Amino acid sequence: MRVLGIDPGLTRCGVAVVEGSIGRPLRLIAADAIRTSSDTDLPQRLLGIERGIEEWLDKYEPEAAAVERVFAQHNLSTVMGTAQASGLALVCAARRGLPVVTHTPSEAKAAITGNGRADKAQVGTMVARILGLDGPPKPADAADAVALAICNIWRGGARSRVAQAQQDFARKVELARRARGR
Repeated sequence: MRVLGIDPGLTRCGVAVVEGSIGRPLRLIAADAIRTSSDTDLPQRLLGIERGIEEWLDKYEPEAAAVERVFAQHNLSTVMGTAQASGLALVCAARRGLPVVTHTPSEAKAAITGNGRADKAQVGTMVARILGLDGPPKPADAADAVALAICNIWRGGARSRVAQAQQDFARKVELARRARGR
């Protein structure tokens, strides 16, 4: 499975593509950040992020997307910018029909390091170790995007099976309901 991880932000939106599956070695395809200047008007910044995400989707053709779930912060302007960038990521992936999963920062940290309160350095170190890299991807936002993609691959298999089982069950219930109604 090829997953695009997105760590949303207005100034630096971390993006990464990781390929692999549960129980097999993972491979980093690419990691970077989409950057916008704080001197640029908000609509143009959002347009730049949207274009950047679309370029990554075009270039790397992921099968799924993992986006960091926005959480409440003390700085309202920061959380608003993060939420706007997150919305763009969700729309870009949904427009292509990709399955999209959101992971909280603590969920991704726990999946990668075993500790939901790990700091950025710990996440970067473990990302490098998991992928056999010489060092963590730079900038830190890119390493966070890699962590989201890895989290999605490792946890996505179970989620996919549960979702499929739920769909199968709902289909059987509907068929049984229809059979009784005849």
